[in-house]
Amino acid sequence: MDMNQYIEIFTEEAKEHLQNLNSCLLSLEKKPSDVTPLDEIFRSAHTLKGMSATMGFEKMAELTHLMENVLSKLRAGEEKVTSYVMDILFQCLDVLEQMVHTIVFGTGDDLSIADLTISLKQIEEGKQNLPSVQQAREEIAATSACQVQGENETFYLQNCDEFEELVFNDYEKFLIISAIAKGYATFRLRINFDESCLMKVARAFMVFRNIEEVGEIIKSVPPVQEIEDEKFDNSFEIVLISKETEQKLRHVINSIAEVNLGYAKIISISNIQDISMNKAIGDVASEEKSTANNNNGKGLNRKSKAMQTVRVDIERLDNLMNLVGELVISKTRLEQISSASQLAELTETIEHIDLITSDLQAVVMKVRMVPLEQVFNRFPRMIRDLARDLNKKVNLVIKGEDTELDRTVIDEIGDPLVHLLRNSIDHGIESPEIRVNKGKSEEATLRLEAWYEGNNVVIEVEDDGQGIDVAVIKNKAIEKGVITKAEVEQMDELGIINLIFRSGFTTANKITDVSGRGVGLDAVRTKIDSLNGFVGVETLPGRGSKFTIKLPLTLAIIQALLVQVGLETYAIPLSSIDETTHLNRENIKQIQGQEVMLLRGNVLPLIRLDKFLGAPDSNKNSDDYYVVVVRKGNRQAGLIVDSLIGQQDIVIKTLGKLLNGIPGFSGATILGNGHVALILDIGSLI
Repeated sequence: MDMNQYIEIFTEEAKEHLQNLNSCLLSLEKKPSDVTPLDEIFRSAHTLKGMSATMGFEKMAELTHLMENVLSKLRAGEEKVTSYVMDILFQCLDVLEQMVHTIVFGTGDDLSIADLTISLKQIEEGKQNLPSVQQAREEIAATSACQVQGENETFYLQNCDEFEELVFNDYEKFLIISAIAKGYATFRLRINFDESCLMKVARAFMVFRNIEEVGEIIKSVPPVQEIEDEKFDNSFEIVLISKETEQKLRHVINSIAEVNLGYAKIISISNIQDISMNKAIGDVASEEKSTANNNNGKGLNRKSKAMQTVRVDIERLDNLMNLVGELVISKTRLEQISSASQLAELTETIEHIDLITSDLQAVVMKVRMVPLEQVFNRFPRMIRDLARDLNKKVNLVIKGEDTELDRTVIDEIGDPLVHLLRNSIDHGIESPEIRVNKGKSEEATLRLEAWYEGNNVVIEVEDDGQGIDVAVIKNKAIEKGVITKAEVEQMDELGIINLIFRSGFTTANKITDVSGRGVGLDAVRTKIDSLNGFVGVETLPGRGSKFTIKLPLTLAIIQALLVQVGLETYAIPLSSIDETTHLNRENIKQIQGQEVMLLRGNVLPLIRLDKFLGAPDSNKNSDDYYVVVVRKGNRQAGLIVDSLIGQQDIVIKTLGKLLNGIPGFSGATILGNGHVALILDIGSLI
């Protein structure tokens, strides 16, 4: 079977299981005494093992099987959850993520797991050191009459008799030898059904369910699929690895009505012929081959389930959004024709089309929405590792992860948040010793929260660290040549604090893996600005800092106010507008060469768009002006325009590589009459 067609589904599901493993391992590390997450961890690891084995990714199946062995010990209370155990499990998770990454790029899962194999075996055996390969060969030889030969990690068992009519593959032989070397017994069981039994499949299911509680089934005759299809007479056989006695097995099976245990024969190594192994017995990693003719009985537990979700390529959603955008443009054109023709039937039809288009637009937008949880989920592990590296104690509190953003925004917001979180841990949060001396808790709190605010989403990153020292920022900015001393003296405190977003600025004295290059917060502001968003910072010395990001819900279709400046039409995003007002020429004042107006007692700086845009034929001689009051973060400005056209849904189109990055413009839109209107970037204007 060609498995390549399933690669994409496999990698997507593998990523989900790895994320679940990550979250549960973090929960387990916080509360080692609470073993509840272990069940979920075990299920995810087991599922991942089965998936990877089915797809033929043997290294991944091998590693997850080893993890299962350790997790089984932890669940049974035979081993304790220690920091060493958690570190090894997290290392396994990192390697599994690397394997998925390499699989995506078509290079398979061929990564070295030798060190992790040894570490996992140490945990499983409760020993400080694994026995050598030579010791393993001697251990096997001591438990059988077979001669063990071979060099390094290859050995052979010879002069053995075949076990009656059962034929074992290499993997099954490997499991049997490993089990015997560890003191487990391998049973060949014959399960008999009463001749009066009418529901043999149901009884077989009960046998598999009960027997798996006391051991591991490695083979069934006939295969499980045939048992499910009731293609057997009144008996079948299984091979079981268990530490239980034959008496216990008889009790477990005979307790099921209409079923009894025929014989339970113990298999020894001397029963198996010509066993060729390519791994040391110390490495109990599985090379599980999941096939329809031979599995461990889990198939009897499968349940058919209707598909509840459908995976759709993001490119298809982009195409769908573009088509909806074209529909919105055509709808606007029809509205213009309707207003000119004054036809009642046409007006009624267009109103109906408008309703359908709005609903369709809302549905498409909802489909493209993705919860921020997809981004937030990767941060707890990152914070855990970074805090350990910097010898700090940090409690990450996440709220509002169910808040949704457009997929295009979600894809871009991850890196800025990484920079902000790393900045908080490295620069903001003090070491435990310093925090205690300041009367603070030894463990710092780092809060990541998101919520809706109108047509925007607000994300906050807040810490209870040392805050931002304005004097340090001022001195470092001058030292780094980011700004001159004269310019700094004219800036207010907020302006000085915002210097941390300048390119090349850093307060670190040396370059490390975490900071010191002066690109982190500069990259944050650049990325947020490109998303038509806003990022600001508030701080209290000694109390902590709070970074606030404000983003539009979507970058595809937005509501905008169309304005006239000269002969041109421009669009201003409605999310940036506070209000519109009239202004008389005599009410325009001058402060240090800047035109301003008084708006309810507040001084509002004015921007004449005709001058900024170089718009010809602007109505310069008029005494009355229209002013659009816009906001970027905490700052306001008034845009003077010739006239207000009206509010309208617009489809954002990029300006292309040639015109991209021009200050003052964030894109363009096509109007109903086919003309192009530029969309103003309020952030760069202010």
